[in-house]
Amino acid sequence: MRALEREGIRARAVPTPGPGTGAKVAQEALAGDPDLILAVGGDGTINEVANGMVHSHVPLGILPAGTANVLAVELGLGNRIEPAVRMIPQCAPERVSIGRVQTALGSRYFLMMAGIGLDAHIVYEMNPRLKTALGKLSYWLGGVASVRRRVMQFDAIVNKETHRCGFVLASRVRNYGGDLTIASNASLLENDFEVVLFRGSSPFRYLFYFLGVATGTLPGLRGITIDRAQTVEARCPEDQRVYVQVDGEYAGRLPARVEIVESGLTLLMPADAHTRLAVKVTEALLPAAG
Repeated sequence: MRALEREGIRARAVPTPGPGTGAKVAQEALAGDPDLILAVGGDGTINEVANGMVHSHVPLGILPAGTANVLAVELGLGNRIEPAVRMIPQCAPERVSIGRVQTALGSRYFLMMAGIGLDAHIVYEMNPRLKTALGKLSYWLGGVASVRRRVMQFDAIVNKETHRCGFVLASRVRNYGGDLTIASNASLLENDFEVVLFRGSSPFRYLFYFLGVATGTLPGLRGITIDRAQTVEARCPEDQRVYVQVDGEYAGRLPARVEIVESGLTLLMPADAHTRLAVKVTEALLPAAG
C-alpha cells in the first residue's frame, strides 16, 4: 500500500477470505465503480479475480506475489510487487480475449492456459502445504512422481481432427511454470490458442519431451503436434479419470470443452506489451509452398 501511495495511487486493500472467493470480492468491488482493480497474488488468485471481472470494462492490473507469477512474467512485470507498482503509471488498458473451460464442475474462465492430462494430474494431486513450503519445486517433484507410471490417454479434437494424447496444452502465453516455454507462438493479443499435443503413454517419452522443452527443440520432436485453434474438445472413451487445469488450478475432469471468449477482459499492460507479445512468424506457421 505504501508503494502505491508513492506512485500517487489511492487504493483500498480488500483481502480474499479464502480459496475460491476472489471472484465474489471482485464483483463486490465492481459495484463501487472503481477506476482499476489490482490483483495481488499468484496466478490462481489472479484467475479468481478475473472470473469476477469478465465482460467488465474496468481494467485488471497484476501485482505478482505467488509461486510462479506466469502472467506477470509474460507481461514483463517481473516477480516482485514494488517494481510492478512503479510500472503502473506507464501501463495502458488493453481489451483481450480469454479462455473458458466447461466440465461437469461448470464453466470457468482463464487468462493463460488450459492443460488436459499429465500436468492437470500433477495439479490435482498437489499438496497445498507442500506447495506453500517448496514453491515451484513442489511442481517439479510432482512431475517426477507422475512420469513413473504410464500416462493415461484421451482423445482431443482440434480443428475437426482427433488426436490420441496424454497431454494437451491450449495456451495464450509462452511462459510455462515461470521457467519454461512450451507454446512458443502463443500471445495474449491473438484471438486463439496455440495448442500443443503430446502423444504417447510411455513415461520415458515424456522425459524426452521435457528435454525438448528445456532445449527449445520441442516443435521438431516426433509425437508433437502444434496447431492454432479457438476450440479444443477432449473426451476419454474409457472413462478414466483424466483431469483439467486452468492457470494452475484444478478445473474438473473429462469430458471438457475449451474455447476462446473474444474481448472478454480489460487487462492493464506495460507500454511495450505489443512488442513483447507479438507472435513470432516461424516456418512452422507458414503455409507450405504451392
